[in-house]
Amino acid sequence: MHVTVLLPGVLRQHAGGSAKLDVELADGATLGALLDVLAADHPALDRRLRDERRLPRRYVNVYLDGVECRTLLGIDSPLADGVEVQVIPSVAGG
Repeated sequence: MHVTVLLPGVLRQHAGGSAKLDVELADGATLGALLDVLAADHPALDRRLRDERRLPRRYVNVYLDGVECRTLLGIDSPLADGVEVQVIPSVAGG
């Protein structure tokens, strides 16, 4: 199964400068499995995406084909072939 991960500029440096990562996963894989593959390939990126419980950090939003994963099953959300996963960290300012 093929999954495309889109990264914003602020996270690209932790993924070798890539704006888009193409990942191959087993059929029936979940968002958690995708994050595990990303962690193995890009450990610095994983530290920005997940907390010590291996859950998405509260200030990081992960969208599966435009739907925020927390409105689905979180890291247990199943992925479909061709899904586009977009990572958007929250931005704060003062």
